[in-house]
Amino acid sequence: MSDTARPRRRLGWLPRSLLARNIALLVALVALTQVCSFTVLLHFVQRPRIDRAAIIFADYVKTLDSVLVAMPPDEGRAAAARLGGQTEAPAHLGLEPTPSPVRFFRTWQRDVFVGALRRYLPLYMQVRWQTGDGERLWIRVRVAGDPCWIALPMTEDAQASGITTTLALSLGLALLAALTGYLIQLHLNRPLEDLAQAARRVSGGEAPVALPTDGPTEIAQVSRAFNQMTEALQQAEATRALMLAGVSHDIRTPLTKLRLAMAMAIPRGADESFVASAENYLDHIDTILQQFMDYAGSGERELAQPGDLDALITQLAADFAGLGHEFELSLGRMPVFAYRPVSLMRLLMNLMQNAIVYGRTGLAVRTWTEGDYACVAVCDRGSAIAADELEKLKAPFSRGANARTHSGGTGLGLAIVERIARLHGGSLQFRSREGGGLEALVSLPLNRQSA
Repeated sequence: MSDTARPRRRLGWLPRSLLARNIALLVALVALTQVCSFTVLLHFVQRPRIDRAAIIFADYVKTLDSVLVAMPPDEGRAAAARLGGQTEAPAHLGLEPTPSPVRFFRTWQRDVFVGALRRYLPLYMQVRWQTGDGERLWIRVRVAGDPCWIALPMTEDAQASGITTTLALSLGLALLAALTGYLIQLHLNRPLEDLAQAARRVSGGEAPVALPTDGPTEIAQVSRAFNQMTEALQQAEATRALMLAGVSHDIRTPLTKLRLAMAMAIPRGADESFVASAENYLDHIDTILQQFMDYAGSGERELAQPGDLDALITQLAADFAGLGHEFELSLGRMPVFAYRPVSLMRLLMNLMQNAIVYGRTGLAVRTWTEGDYACVAVCDRGSAIAADELEKLKAPFSRGANARTHSGGTGLGLAIVERIARLHGGSLQFRSREGGGLEALVSLPLNRQSA
């Protein structure tokens, strides 16, 4: 297997929706820019500011130390006492400030300030920080030749007065940017949702409204391409329907003349078996032509109207019973909902006819509701068909292995059923019947507004 043929492995941690991925990318980019901004702010703006404050504070402390040294011993001790001086450092002070994860930036500025202050002071001037009820800086100075610890008030630069406001403002701007990006992404995702809905309507056999092309350039290009595709599909569908209807109609005219010519040419008393065989072949041809015409127009132009599905099934079962084919009915209480009556009758007739021809025994029809869907199952006890072959039977001109022994078909019956089910927004499925046989299950939405 070549590398180009290998499926791409999707990362399990990535969100599945494009909206979630773009929002996650936007949040990550905003977070990255904020981290970079904080780094620049701290190291190129705040650190130099703290360093300048430490230089000024160190000059003030050295001046105070020189004044205390120059004063007479008694006056120096009295001045130190007025400053709260004491001969021993407070017992609860440590050599290093206690870190605080909750107040990270204030702790960082305190550490930067203390470190810078130690660089600019003499070695004998030790520095310790007091935290608690009030933050003070203790510095050891000289008074009459003896060491003395005094507590000095701190500057605003050392206590991160403006950094907290700056960080709060940055965080608010980041949240605003993320919210704005979210709203923009919602606006961009709306055309994609419209495109997905229109694609589902096309797959259901409907003609969607043209998508607007006045949005962003990339979205407008996709919308224009989709509109061109739907127009081409509608034109091809109309051409195909016209061709099938025209061929069927044109063949029926000489077929009618042939039937009339045979009736006039065959004398009375001729071989009755030959006459019956000829008429049977003509009936087969007429049936095939009718299937072509049914496939050409599967009810796209028929308007939906509220109706009782159980009543329609009961009527069809009575018609088949008059022809000698009894269907066992197990009908749930189906609510009245909108559907195309002629198209749905054609759908049910095809399924019931297939059950008669290929199943022969155990004929039954069941109805029930499942969520917002009405479910109809046409059942028989015929020989089971493989699951892969069942899906192939939905394609036009496809016939099962057990259908080759039956003449008069074109392989369009289930294709017609599939088209009508999709036209109603529903689906056709096959499954094995409990106890043997086959069930053809049709699911139709109960609240389809566009049906």
